[in-house]
Amino acid sequence: MVKTSQFNTEFKCEYGVVEHLTPMVRRVVAPNPGPFTFKGTGTYIIGHGNVAVIDPGPELPDHVEALLLGLDGEQITHQLITHTHLDHSPAAKLLKEQTGAPTYGFGP
Repeated sequence: MVKTSQFNTEFKCEYGVVEHLTPMVRRVVAPNPGPFTFKGTGTYIIGHGNVAVIDPGPELPDHVEALLLGLDGEQITHQLITHTHLDHSPAAKLLKEQTGAPTYGFGP
């Protein structure tokens, strides 16, 4: 018997594109699809002008470049890390080098 998933697996994304989810929330999906990341890790931009980035993503230069280009002159003032898995936090280093934005998180 084949068991069907109860989750919506129709998620479509375009890598390197800033997608507007709500007036205050945008997302860029990293090109790192896999069993744990599904189509890729979501990096979230919160606000306008001075923005916060939640989970900068994996250390993939193309992902960081897409994120910065999508900001179109806006300033990253905070980086918020939900956890330190390799798909969520390593790009924080690259963003800090390029923007100076401090990183906030909780961990061991």
